[in-house]
Order: sequence, then structure tokens, then C-alpha cells
Amino acid sequence: MTWIPWNTQLRELAKQCQYLEALTLYRQMLRCGSSPNAFSFPFALKSSASLPLPLSGQQLHCQVIKSGCSQERFVLTSLISMYCKFSSLRNARKVFDENPISNQLTVCYNALISGYALNSRVFDVIALFCRMREMGVSVNSVTMLGLVPVFSEPGYISVGMCFHCCCVKLGLNLDFSVANCLVTMYVKCGAIEFGRNLFDEMPKKGLITWNAMISGYAQNGLAADVLELYRKMETAGVCPDAVTFVGVLSSCANLGAVSVGHEIELRIESSRLDLNPFLNNALINMYARCGNLVKARAIFDGMPVKSVVSWTAIIGGYGMHGYGEIAVELFDEMIKSGIRPDGAAFVSVLCACSHAGLTEKGLEYFSEMKMKHRLQPGPEHYSCVVDLLGRAGRLNEALELIKSMQVKPDGAVWGALLGACKIHRNVEMAELAFERVIEFEPTNIGYYVLLSNIYSEAENLEGVLKVRVMMRERKLKKDPGFSYVEYKGRVHLFLAGDRSHPQKKEIYRMVDELEALVKKLAGCKDNEERRNKEALLGMGVHSEKLAIVFGLLNSEPGTEIVVIKNLRMYVLKIIKKKCNTKIDLILKLRNLLEACGVPVQLGGCKCNNMCSNAVWIPENETGSRERADDQPAID
Repeated sequence: MTWIPWNTQLRELAKQCQYLEALTLYRQMLRCGSSPNAFSFPFALKSSASLPLPLSGQQLHCQVIKSGCSQERFVLTSLISMYCKFSSLRNARKVFDENPISNQLTVCYNALISGYALNSRVFDVIALFCRMREMGVSVNSVTMLGLVPVFSEPGYISVGMCFHCCCVKLGLNLDFSVANCLVTMYVKCGAIEFGRNLFDEMPKKGLITWNAMISGYAQNGLAADVLELYRKMETAGVCPDAVTFVGVLSSCANLGAVSVGHEIELRIESSRLDLNPFLNNALINMYARCGNLVKARAIFDGMPVKSVVSWTAIIGGYGMHGYGEIAVELFDEMIKSGIRPDGAAFVSVLCACSHAGLTEKGLEYFSEMKMKHRLQPGPEHYSCVVDLLGRAGRLNEALELIKSMQVKPDGAVWGALLGACKIHRNVEMAELAFERVIEFEPTNIGYYVLLSNIYSEAENLEGVLKVRVMMRERKLKKDPGFSYVEYKGRVHLFLAGDRSHPQKKEIYRMVDELEALVKKLAGCKDNEERRNKEALLGMGVHSEKLAIVFGLLNSEPGTEIVVIKNLRMYVLKIIKKKCNTKIDLILKLRNLLEACGVPVQLGGCKCNNMCSNAVWIPENETGSRERADDQPAID
């Protein structure tokens, strides 16, 4: 057998990613007495790099030198790429520098640039590109495709823009793949406007282009833009794939756009993608976040193979809606099934324990994470445990835990302690937590408002003024709280005290009627002085009240109304609202709404009195009033 058939077989095996079989065939070729040539080595080197087998790669390199093929451009490029995939950049650079021919070959530069980019060697990438230009070696689209992705971090956006200019100068921006790569770079850097401008300027947009922009919007939390772009994609006649659906479903989860999510589910089934585990995980997350735990559980139970991501999604879904006991049962079942929990799974179960008041169970899991599963807790896990202890009133233990952390506590850890101080009105510890948290997040307005509310509840007007002065000195202004609700596939956004909606008259009329009736049922007096004070403070009407009433006005009896407030979910068929001491008053409201033809089934919060806000609670007999998150004590 001659070397030509051997090379043909090697090429086919490498092309089909059967790398082990390719190396086995290569050894068989040597045993048969056939000598490899410049066409044999690239496939063998690629196979060794892909497995990866560094020792085999080095042996192949020796054979390349022995056969005299080291000056062949394809062999040289394959050697550089192989060492880069082994993360042996020193050897890759040595191969490049020791062969004079490589300094004149674009493919060799491209191979080394891609290797540096693969290993995040940003400055080496830039230096090699500059040398390439100095040597007069031509730059092509492959050069840019290897180079641009390394700048896909916010800190390198200015450098990335320079290379974008270079692409324009060389005419490479007209290359479809390069344009897609640039769009991806901008959206990953958070420069969404630049990415969208480039997207809009592209004369031709393929599926990859649409997916890059949709994924960019989704990753930057611009869920409404995702849905808008998805509709445009459909109008353009571009057929979506699994990547598209994942991005759209994550946005549906953030917006509570259940009908759009259900539409996507039907598209997935019609496209025969319903067995795709990534899509099933996205569907579980979407339905769970939107409050439809029955549907989420049905999809989860129907999955033939469940990964740790699947378990984490369903556990997190039950946990966020207060069903801590079920979340704990699922977590234990996951471990019994042989699935090893990761850090994200522990975050989900710890949050579930925190929201449900399962303090001891949560502490047990935290201990098992370190001792049994050998996982090092990160700041996100400590913040969950601090929240767990804080909600239970064990503030001193929470503080001691922070002091004993093996990793440096971040803003989320101290923020969890600050939130616990508000629940239990511990002003002294709140001041300590606030001092620490603003070291990490000095412009996070939420912490200032939280401390102000703690002072307000303690009737410490001096403290309130102190926080107000700090905010003004640092030019911080609280963004108004917002809520949104989906209606006929469109998301309607409401701000606190919003009067911009076309149905504002009907909405405010119904708000006033409901508040008056609830106050009458509760035996409360209407306090005009309090209402005027709220207006002066800019507190207005709760945004979630406006969203709920809009849903009531426009929905048919039996319709599930999903309201999201500042990325937290409330479902008005089974209202997931923070529990309170006047649940009987809310039940009267339910009867009132049902009498109007709007069925409302309040399941109540499952957090064992671990939280304390309500939408429709009026002023109580003492004149005090709990604030929603979009109604701070300061303007």
C-alpha cells in the first residue's frame, strides 16, 4: 500500500473528528514501512492536538524534522497550532522563530495569533500583529477572525475599535464572517449601541448575525430588545435555531412574557428540537420564573437525561417562589441520582432555604459543600448564608461568618447583611454593613436607599438627612421602581406614579376604587395628609399596583397575569407577593375581585414570615406604613 491511500484515509478520519482512529492508522502506516510526507503530518498533528496528546505531538514533531518536512507551510502551520492548543506557547513561538520562511507566511502568523488569542495573551497578539504589518505580510479575514475575539472584554473595547478601523481600512469589514465577529466583540464588551449600528449597516444578515445580536441583548439584560429583534428576524424570513431560542427564552423569563415563551416552545416542537437539553433547560427556567411551576416540572420530568443545569433550574424555580421544602427534596434527589452538584446548584438550594426560612437545613448544605463535596464556597455562597442567618434574626452569627470568610467578602455579602438589618431594625450593624458595602459599590443607589429606610423606621431623621447629603455629594439619584406585565405578546412598562400609559384614567380609577374598598374592609381611615406627603416625596403609586390593575382591566376571567417588579416575579393567579401580617385583608380583596369576574387565587407566600411587603396593604391604625422597593424614604 502506497502513501497516497494512507493520506486519504487520514484526511477522512481527521475530518470526521475520529482523531484516535487517525493516530492508530498513522502508526499502522509506519509499521507497514510507508514513510509519511508533508500531506500526512497535518492530519496527524491535528489529531494529536485535538485529543490532546502532548507526548505524541512531540514525537510527531521529531518525525517532521527527520523527514525534512519542517519547511513545508502546512506542516509548519500545523505544528504551531498544535503547540498552541497544548498551551505550550513557548514551543509554538520557537517553531515560528526558528523557521525563516514563517516570517513571510500569512498562515503562520494567523496560526500563532489564534494561539495567543486562545490563551488570552492580549499583548502578544497586538505585538505579533504589529510585526506582521512591519514585515509587509498581508492581512486577511482569517487574521482578523483570530485576533478580534481576544478584545471581547470591556477593558479592551478601545483596542477592539482600533482593529475595527483597521478592518475598514483594509476592506475586511465587508467580509461577512469578520462583520459577525465585530458585532460579537461589541456586544460582549457591553457596547450594545456600537454593535447594533454595525448590525444595521450590514447589507446581508445571516443566522449567525441575528444570533450574535440577540445573544448580546440577552447577556446585557435588554430583554425587550431581544423580543423586538426576534420579531424582525421572523419578518426577514430568517429561520431561527437552538441558539436563537435560548436567547429569546431567557428574555421571556426576565420579562414574564409567557405567551411568547409558549410560542417559542411550539416552534421548538415543530422544529424537532424538543430533545435539545439546552432548550429544555431554558424552557424550565422560563416557566419557573414566570410562576408556572407545573409546566416547568412537566418538562423537567420528561427529560430523558437531566444534567446539573436542569436540576439547578427547577430547584431555583421552586426556591424563588417560596417552595423551599420541594427545592430541598429535589436537591437531595439530585445527589441520590449520582449528579454531582456544582457551585450554581448550591446557590439555588441555599437561596431556597433562605426564602423558606429553612435555616438549619441551609447551614447543613453549606457545611456539606465544603466537607462532603469538596467545593470551595465563593462570595455568592457566603452572601446566601448571610441572608439565611440574617432573615432568621441571627445577625451576630452572620457578622462572624463574614469575618471568618476564606475569600474576601464582596458587596453582595455586606449587602445581604444590610438587608437583614432592615428586617430586624438593627441600626448599629446596618451602619457597619453600609460602610463596607459602599467600598465595593459606591454608586449602587439601592444601598443608600436601604440605609435611609432603616433610619426612617427608627425615626432617626438625622440619619436620613446624612444619607441624603451623601447621595447629593456623589450625584446619585434613585431610579424609579418599575414593573411590567405582558399583554397580547407586548410588554407594558410602568414606573412608580406613571401617568404616561394610554389607559391611565381607567387604571387610576380602578386603583382608587380598590384601595378605598380595601380600606373600608379593614376599617382604616383615609389619610389625605399621608397621601399629600407621599406626593411631595415623589413616592406616587406603586408600580406593581399599576401593572396589576392594567392586567385586570385587559384580561379575561381565568387569565394568569404575570407581573415582574425590578426583576422579581409576582403572579396574580397565584400571587407570589411577600407575606405580611394582614393576609386576611388580602383574602377579602380576592373575594372582591372574584365578585367582579376576575378569579384571583392567592396561594400565600411560603417563606414562613421571612419577608414583609404587600401591594394592597393600606396605612394601619398607628399611621405607619411599610414601603415597597420603589418608594424610598428620600426623594
